[in-house]
Amino acid sequence: MADELSRVFAALADPTRRDMVARLAVGDATVGQLAEPYDVSIQAVSKHLKVLEDAGLVTRTREAQTRPVHLEAEVFDLMTKWIERYRRAAEDRYQRLDAVLAEMNDVQMNDAQMSDAVRRGDETPTKKGKAS
Repeated sequence: MADELSRVFAALADPTRRDMVARLAVGDATVGQLAEPYDVSIQAVSKHLKVLEDAGLVTRTREAQTRPVHLEAEVFDLMTKWIERYRRAAEDRYQRLDAVLAEMNDVQMNDAQMSDAVRRGDETPTKKGKAS
């Protein structure tokens, strides 16, 4: 899985290839159609497609006189699972941080209430219901 992911992420590191993938997400296209918006040769686009193909992101089929390029969604499932694992871990860390910050806020609020009580001259300031 790691080697496959490495190939996928390496293939998507190039902005032209990412753009091609985005365009193929809308629908299949021929090499010529994919080459249109770029100021590069058909051969250069074919090289980009070969990298995407080797990474398992696209396939080329033969239909009559054309060879449409098709985006393979299964690879995105693999990427999503990998990313989701780390997203969940990061979310868990943020939730623990939120809990610590909430506890710190409670302590500060209690300290402020005690200081106010002392300034008012209350005889027995309390902290969380306990006499000091």
